[in-house]
Amino acid sequence: MEKKQIETRKAIGQLICHDITKIEKGVFKGAIFKRGHRIREEDIDTLLDLGKNHIFTLELEEDELHEDEAGLRLAEALAGPGLIVGNPSEGRLDLTAEYNGLLKVDSTRLLRINSIPNVVAATLHNNTPLEKGEKVAGAKVIPLAVKEETVAAVEEICAEKPPLMEVKPYQAFRISGIITGREVFEGRIKDGFAPVLAQKAARFGQAEPEIYYCPDDINQIMNLIHGQVQAGSNMIIVTGGMSVDPDDVTPTAINRTGAEIVKYGAPALPGAMFMLAYLGQVPVIGLPACAMYFENTILDILLPRMLAGETITAEDIAALGHGGLCQRCETCTFPKCSFGKGSSMNCS
Repeated sequence: MEKKQIETRKAIGQLICHDITKIEKGVFKGAIFKRGHRIREEDIDTLLDLGKNHIFTLELEEDELHEDEAGLRLAEALAGPGLIVGNPSEGRLDLTAEYNGLLKVDSTRLLRINSIPNVVAATLHNNTPLEKGEKVAGAKVIPLAVKEETVAAVEEICAEKPPLMEVKPYQAFRISGIITGREVFEGRIKDGFAPVLAQKAARFGQAEPEIYYCPDDINQIMNLIHGQVQAGSNMIIVTGGMSVDPDDVTPTAINRTGAEIVKYGAPALPGAMFMLAYLGQVPVIGLPACAMYFENTILDILLPRMLAGETITAEDIAALGHGGLCQRCETCTFPKCSFGKGSSMNCS
């Protein structure tokens, strides 16, 4: 790359070879002059106000790429299923979600990419729930031009399987909620769990769960779980009865269904008494009462992963401990917080 500089006052008629940024604190940040703009006499004072006393012109070598072309190739290489590449601005390209779903990022391969000189790729955390149109990642090269082999190295890493980044769409689940507790079953108190389950299902585009009530009776809970699986439910959420009190028999009932217990007890607060099992392919969740009281619990971390078709392992749940303490902020920003990032490690 041959780079020549021209005194700005003498640059009228020259083409700008890169976006020129203007920053006003708290007011504006963006490209005030785009690449390819031909400098006019009325532009000179603006450029000088930005501290641009000289303007660069470029002559690229055959094996070099301009930052816009290089950035586009980087972004296109990163963009797996469900990601849309935007237009270059200041040498950077953003990727946005094509639809609602769960972001998957291979952070190990991402580290390899960012270890390549002159390359930058920044993403949201792995397992972030996304809404359509949400910004997911940004990519750019640092200099005005890079060697083609630099971009090719990134493309080679991204070509490995599975995709380095993708948005996994949520699948349609038939969810059954089994609400335990004799006090609710007998109408002594009003149920607070059904509205919570409905709200959480709706957040991810799911139909309202089918709700069934049951006293703290092991056989009745077992029969309801088996009955709903046979009726076609492919997710069972059993609420309440998860503590160590003698009347709390939900974990025992789930265990006696013959389901494979993944984990009982989780390093997430709120959500420590959470239980997950699989009856065949159907997840059976033992949900503690904290989910009725707190806006976000362990369920909100794991539910989008299940709805995206992932099978949760004991290792996945154990990994929640790093970041698994909800700070109960006055203004909740979940999942854009340390608690919401609790499942960001590369687990299957």
